[in-house]
Amino acid sequence: MGDASQALAEGEEQQLNSQTETVTSKAVKQEADNKESFIAFARVFSGVVRRGQKIFVLGPKYDPAEALHKLSPDCSATDDLPVVPHMTCCTLENLYLLMGRELEDLEEVPAGNVLGIGGLQDFVLKSATLSTSPACPPFTPLNFEATPIVRVAVEPKHPSDMPQLVRGMKLLNQADPCVQVLIQETGEHVLVTAGEVHLQRCLDDLKERFAKIEISVSEPIIPFRETITRPPKVDMVNEEIGKQQKVAVIHQTKEDQSKIPEGVEVDSDGLVTISTPNKHATLSVRAMPLPEEVTRLLEENSDLIRTMEQLNTSLNEDKKTQEINQKTIDRIKEFKQKLEQSLQGRRWRNAVDQIWSFGPRKCGPNILLYKFEGYKKSVWQCLENTVKETSKYRDFDNSIVSGFQLATLSGPMCEEPLMGVCFIVEKWEMSKVGEILSASRQDSGECDALEHEQNKDTEDSHVAEACGEDKHQGSNPSVARSPEKTNKPKAEALLADCYGPFSGQLIATMKEACRYALQAKPQRLMAAMYTCEIMATAEVLGRVYAVLSKREGRVLQEEMKEGTDVFIIKAVLPVAESFGFADEIRKRTSGLASPQLVFSHWEIISSDPFWVPTTEEEYLHFGEKADSENQARKYMNAVRKRKGLYVEEKIVEHAEKQRTLSRNK
Repeated sequence: MGDASQALAEGEEQQLNSQTETVTSKAVKQEADNKESFIAFARVFSGVVRRGQKIFVLGPKYDPAEALHKLSPDCSATDDLPVVPHMTCCTLENLYLLMGRELEDLEEVPAGNVLGIGGLQDFVLKSATLSTSPACPPFTPLNFEATPIVRVAVEPKHPSDMPQLVRGMKLLNQADPCVQVLIQETGEHVLVTAGEVHLQRCLDDLKERFAKIEISVSEPIIPFRETITRPPKVDMVNEEIGKQQKVAVIHQTKEDQSKIPEGVEVDSDGLVTISTPNKHATLSVRAMPLPEEVTRLLEENSDLIRTMEQLNTSLNEDKKTQEINQKTIDRIKEFKQKLEQSLQGRRWRNAVDQIWSFGPRKCGPNILLYKFEGYKKSVWQCLENTVKETSKYRDFDNSIVSGFQLATLSGPMCEEPLMGVCFIVEKWEMSKVGEILSASRQDSGECDALEHEQNKDTEDSHVAEACGEDKHQGSNPSVARSPEKTNKPKAEALLADCYGPFSGQLIATMKEACRYALQAKPQRLMAAMYTCEIMATAEVLGRVYAVLSKREGRVLQEEMKEGTDVFIIKAVLPVAESFGFADEIRKRTSGLASPQLVFSHWEIISSDPFWVPTTEEEYLHFGEKADSENQARKYMNAVRKRKGLYVEEKIVEHAEKQRTLSRNK
């Protein structure tokens, strides 16, 4: 079925720690009841495994240091234990010797052997470590070179079969370590697989083995990313921009200006200034492309960024957090140092200390910076251990961050996530009314804390007083509190006008500002790329190159295998063009070439999806309509159609009347 890593342990005298690592799960047909069950493929690292033994199941995220605060190191799986994250207990039902297609029952297995374990399907998803001691650190899960990238939406042909589909997808997720199963916000059940062949294998297993129902499958959903680049220096006919005779520039700039609504100012440098609907706050935002090494660094450290976000949140909410692990602090410091080395130059001076947030989902490859006076907050709060400070911006800074998260989650081209973009908030002005609301929020927070203490005192005094006095005084605090309680709603009402709450207006305004700042720069699509390794003989090299060039592939390297007449060709190929690639290359080469595809990286598509000819040379070369195929526009329109967004294309090009040809008698 696929690989999963698990581990098992036991003591030789039922006291020694033992560990086993499971590498794969197999669905095996049991002839007795003709049902499929999962057999975990495991290896014993120490001790002896015995049938019927009770044992701890430790997930990949299990932390023994955290668990041992609740448990004693000498406890066993038979004891009555408190709930510990990523840890359960189970009984080993069956142990098997794997003999090809046959299974032989075993009573015990000593260290160093490989075995099959039955009955773990309810306790292990893809990988686990099994041990007789909770102090055992878990094995890291197996890393697979193939990253899931191709996704399809799946639904049953008959809606009544939905429970079988859900159960089947759960079993498939357990059986295959390289597949991902998820439910999107739209309610679709989605399979994410490594490629075309893997997708077909998963769909066949789902139909025939796990769900055993007829299913409908959508077209493969290919992910893209949106980004911006520096303005190009040459045009589409390789002439330096600014030196040719402009033909249609005036027409184009008029069109561009008409796209920007009233109330939004965009200067020549790409700085966008926009106000909230009630005019109480004004934002100025600029978008800049991040260097490639910074984007790569952010992608590689997404888990660390997520950890930083959790630590900062707990600091801001004044939660009692455990001591931050020194190892984590060192990793964060190293990450910060690498960012400082990558962000060099005048434009990025002090940029690392001014990072406000990452996005999307607060851990993505985009950055939000602040460069306005009177505000200080950064993502490195967990290193400085600073407490939340008060300022006129502090109450609404989360609204700005939320607007940035929404903008980076769906870009303006085709609602795909952004990648490698830095947004800089250069100005955030609030009117007097906004400052009053901010101050009233802080005052109301202090009043609430004061009221809470006063209520405690009055409650304590009421216990000692007589009933009559208690009733009389019990009414006083409520009378005294009534004006204070109305302060907060009054302040909110100042800005919660016909446009809605002020915080909501800020979110929407920030999102729009980021979108317009992005559109003020040259926009590009980023495509997911496979590395393609092809083994072919000399006589079919030409055909291999023909298939690669037809599918927008690019050859990186070609070398001959020593002692043979076989060439090894290394190339990159867009995931969007990979469907049917393996079949086509085999047909064209009569089976003499076989490709292997593995997801590699994201790459910017060089062509501009919004390009139109503007100079005389471009008109001569591409024609007035410029209808030669634009790869980026083709991808963009395909995604927009799939998502139900507006696509700017002419259905009827020439509406002249056509004569009907009479049929030949």
